[in-house]
Amino acid sequence: MRAPPPRRTPAKGRPAASIWNRVSGRTRGALAAGLRSLKPPLAAGYYEELEELLVAADLGPAMAARLSAGVRAKAPRTRDEATDALVTVALSVMSPRERDLFPLPIGERARVRGLNQNTPLSTILFYGINGAGKTTTIGKLAHRLKQEGRQPLIVAADTYRAAGIEQMTAWAERAGVDHFEGKSGADPASVVFDGIHAGRSRGSDVVLVDTAGRLQTQRNLLEELAKIGRVAGKALDGAPLESLLVLDAVLGLTNLVQAREFNRAVPMTGLVLTKLDSSAKGGAVIAIESELGVPVKLAGVGEGIDDLVPFEPQAFVRSLFEDQ
Repeated sequence: MRAPPPRRTPAKGRPAASIWNRVSGRTRGALAAGLRSLKPPLAAGYYEELEELLVAADLGPAMAARLSAGVRAKAPRTRDEATDALVTVALSVMSPRERDLFPLPIGERARVRGLNQNTPLSTILFYGINGAGKTTTIGKLAHRLKQEGRQPLIVAADTYRAAGIEQMTAWAERAGVDHFEGKSGADPASVVFDGIHAGRSRGSDVVLVDTAGRLQTQRNLLEELAKIGRVAGKALDGAPLESLLVLDAVLGLTNLVQAREFNRAVPMTGLVLTKLDSSAKGGAVIAIESELGVPVKLAGVGEGIDDLVPFEPQAFVRSLFEDQ
């Protein structure tokens, strides 16, 4: 069993801006020198150079052309005006959908029809390819939710690997939250169904479901994931359900290929970007949100148990393009 990474305590009271400046550091490092060396906006060739620079930051040719055209349309006269225009245009193409985790805020939770009319319950289903960081994300989120006064239950539904169940259990114990284990080889959908009912009976108010890693090309496993989603919906009987695809930020735009297929199996309500602090391809966030229309809701910004934060698009985009 691989033990969770050692806990690292972040600086208290750290401003949000400093988090995103640190997280975007590698991408900004690749962009900063290029942005400073561009010709003045009114000079010939400026927008072609800007477009090439954005492609190099892993926004992709289509998105780079779209952003460059958007900046041109604003007719900036100085580099600062061009940077402001770039930030504005980039934010305008990102998802406008709600970024809060739950459809209903705490205090206005949906009431579950059925066994106990007074039991509030939400469920978050996590899925993605092997190694994307699902289990780590769930452990960090459970810790965060407990700090916010929630009562999370982790459901270990990766029944293909005994080590996967053990790792999820270790994270639950580290976060100090309750957990429900599926037996090795059991039907994952049945484990999720039973786990949700266990959460209700134990008085939990949010269930975090860990699923086995799978590739977007494995049709049988995608069908299994779709079944898990349907079963979770039935078990919740109308209570809030989040389905979050976990993506490794280091992979950049290649995440789009897997995201399209996963979205067909289980419609996503949001994305989680892990290892964002280790990626030089942070610009891909803009293109991914624009194409999928799905918001990034959480970001992994380090290895510590506290290093999972709500994604803030404005702070992140400004940290990419504005000179620090």
